[in-house]
Amino acid sequence: MDTSDLFTSCKKGDVFRVRYLLEQRDVEINVRDKWDSTPLYYACLCGHEELVRYLLANGAKCEANTFDGERCLYGALSDAIRRVLKEYKQITAKCMKRDYYDVFLQRLLEQGYQSDIVFIVHGKSFCAHRCILGARSAYFAEMFETKWKGKNIIALKHPLINPAAFGSLLQYLYTGRLDIDVEYVSDCKRLAKQCRLQDLIEDLETKCKKVHEFVSSKPGTCVKVLTIEPPGNSRLQEDLALLADCALPAELRVGFGELPFDSTDNFSSCPDVCFRVAEYNFLCHKAFFCGRSDYFKALLEDHFSESEELQTQPSIPVVTLHNISEEIFIRVLYYIYSDDTELSPDNAYEVLCVADMYLLPGLKRLCGRTLAQVLDEESVVSIWKIAKLFQLTRLEDQCTEYMAKIIEKLVEFEEFAVAVKENAEAVEERQETDSIPLVDDIRFHITSNVQTYSAIEEANQKLEALDNLLASIGFEC
Repeated sequence: MDTSDLFTSCKKGDVFRVRYLLEQRDVEINVRDKWDSTPLYYACLCGHEELVRYLLANGAKCEANTFDGERCLYGALSDAIRRVLKEYKQITAKCMKRDYYDVFLQRLLEQGYQSDIVFIVHGKSFCAHRCILGARSAYFAEMFETKWKGKNIIALKHPLINPAAFGSLLQYLYTGRLDIDVEYVSDCKRLAKQCRLQDLIEDLETKCKKVHEFVSSKPGTCVKVLTIEPPGNSRLQEDLALLADCALPAELRVGFGELPFDSTDNFSSCPDVCFRVAEYNFLCHKAFFCGRSDYFKALLEDHFSESEELQTQPSIPVVTLHNISEEIFIRVLYYIYSDDTELSPDNAYEVLCVADMYLLPGLKRLCGRTLAQVLDEESVVSIWKIAKLFQLTRLEDQCTEYMAKIIEKLVEFEEFAVAVKENAEAVEERQETDSIPLVDDIRFHITSNVQTYSAIEEANQKLEALDNLLASIGFEC
């Protein structure tokens, strides 16, 4: 529903609504509709320059000489928008915060943090991680156990292996995305065939056809870079969840993932750290835990001398984690590897507390989504307090939106009146005439999108019920 609202708002040029959907409702800025169009494309097509600037500043993708970039340029309603698009340089640090998982994987590839293997292709070096390549490609998994077993440096000398194509292949394996110069597409398809990546081959062929049709029908356009960006990360997440499967102690494996149809039997994940939780040993990877959490980075890098060694594998250090059960750690484990985990209303709050401690904002958002599914008259105030406490802006907004719908019933609850009082008292140096944030948010939702006479009447009744409550507890605002 929010995604559809975003596309409609971009067509209208409603900057306020778009900002609300992106910043408060956490809608993905580069989402695509069934016509493979993005919010930025519609903003360009409909001539909304201010909105185009906002979207670009917050991470909308529009690189030059790509299919999306050329499409936006060609479809732009005015020369002013075309100038804005041509001046666009790079995604800002601010907007990169929105996509934690993709950014983490891209950084892991580019910086080679905690890498354990190096490929040399005609003089160019590529640092990589056995665990990721093995989980994503059966070919790499087999090679690491046979021809490349025990090697830290692999020289690929075949004349048909192009360094640029190999770099793009690694990008695909790490992120699910691929950027390749059009001239190297055939080299990339050859490598994909060798690595048994049939999905990539099909995606390349489909994209080549789409680009050819676009360039042929739009004179003056030029696409030099081919970009593969599959909708969602489901395949990538599913593959990397295998690493979480491997990390589970044998006695805890039944009931998780594909198990007991165990896909980990013939796969070596090459762990380099062991977390001991409630006497269970979880064999994990520093690259994932340090790369995704500053808490674990500090724990492993700054206090590593405090660890012990695993008896069965002396080269792997053991770090004991306190104040967490194995059930909750498993939820954290799958999130760190796959950016997703199984949550329920029963465990969401406990996982949320741990996610806050481990500095995992994405996991906190997942917990917020789970809590949002159980909003009702009895729980909405307590969930709103949780949202405030853990700074979950989307959940907080969903709570106040729900409060607005049931405000005539809610004003009868003592818990709600107490929440209003506490929220008023939390405003520093509040004057009698100052507004109360909780009340302001509820009023916003009551009055937004009111268009018909009957809707206006209903809104006025809700506002009157809210005002009566405020008067009864001694607030006029």
